[in-house]
Amino acid sequence: MSKGPQRIRGTQDIWGEAADRFQTVVAAFERVRRLYGFRRVEMPVFEATEVFSRSIGETTDIVSKEMYSFPDRGGDMMTLRPEFTAGLCRAYLSEGWQQLAPVKIATHGPAFRYERPQKGRYRQFHQLDAEIIGAGEPASDVELIAMGAQLLAELGISGRVELKLNTLGDPETRDNWRDALVDYFRSHTADLSAESRARLEKNPLRILDSKEHQDWPIVDKAPVVDDFLTPDAAAYFAKVTSGLDAAGIAWTRDPRLVRGLDYYRHTAFEFVTEDLGAQSAVIAGGRYDGLIENMGGPFTPAVGWAAGIERLSMLIEAPEPPRMDAALIPLGPAAEEAAIAIAANLRRAGIACEMAYKGNMKRRMQKADASGARFAIIVGDDELARGEAAVKDLKTGEQKSVKLDAVAEAVRG
Repeated sequence: MSKGPQRIRGTQDIWGEAADRFQTVVAAFERVRRLYGFRRVEMPVFEATEVFSRSIGETTDIVSKEMYSFPDRGGDMMTLRPEFTAGLCRAYLSEGWQQLAPVKIATHGPAFRYERPQKGRYRQFHQLDAEIIGAGEPASDVELIAMGAQLLAELGISGRVELKLNTLGDPETRDNWRDALVDYFRSHTADLSAESRARLEKNPLRILDSKEHQDWPIVDKAPVVDDFLTPDAAAYFAKVTSGLDAAGIAWTRDPRLVRGLDYYRHTAFEFVTEDLGAQSAVIAGGRYDGLIENMGGPFTPAVGWAAGIERLSMLIEAPEPPRMDAALIPLGPAAEEAAIAIAANLRRAGIACEMAYKGNMKRRMQKADASGARFAIIVGDDELARGEAAVKDLKTGEQKSVKLDAVAEAVRG
């Protein structure tokens, strides 16, 4: 076998059962987003680099280490999208979507991050994304979370996934909590991991979700957000939790669930599983009221989530492989030409069919069986002379002669 060009590390060629799983996830997402009234949008795969550096934050690993950025031929810096939200917020500002607010939008497609490939994590990966931009009510948070829960139910994996929920409060809450965390962690600097010491100056909330075991005893005794919630922030979170209860959605409070950047407010949530090892979050989201303002626009409340298609694909049952309705078996040159016309007519009638061109009759019948087809349609010189085809039911073994213009009807049964 020729070596030839090789697939780039961290990318995938998705085909066969993996492709069927992938499409099952996407199809479920498309059904659910229509049920919830989310409009589908298609977005550019690359944006001006500043769209991401301003929105995701210069100090994050994504911007400093993981983005695929490059100068285009005009010298402008471009970046392949590492996530969807920033581009959607850019479009909200640049395309005049403000006049439609609130907008409920959904999309899916590839995203790109230069990071160490591992199970469920790729350099080109694929996400589902749903956002409500321009709505500041707790009901928006509930609706988005309910949409995620329904997607998991449609995929048959609700029992393997748990909803973790937290509040980050309003800006006053967050500022006071952040100051208390900085003071607390500074008093334990010597015992913190190197990564957490670096975060202490740039992104202290992220220490709360540290993966380093040495940080956990310190994190467990850190100040909690509830001690700093303003009455307004507490009331907001109470409406979110009561809304989830009303919708029949089970949730678990996780005070360590945080979002490091200042534009995140109020609700943060993740649907997590123990079935994928370290990559436990399958849907993650929250409210990001400060993001569009951060990008130079007016204050605009917004909430959204993203889900990894690959991770969801790993959790679902393998779908039934696509089946053919009929397999055409032409015997001889004249029959092959006639079979082309028959196949075209069947497909126009919505009947999936496969053509078995090669091999003797036995081999072709084996191919028809392997395709999963219910019927084999056999055309030879004798059949053509009579203007007929032999239609064989591969399940019962019954065979009958059918006029060529009635083949579709016979197969549809």
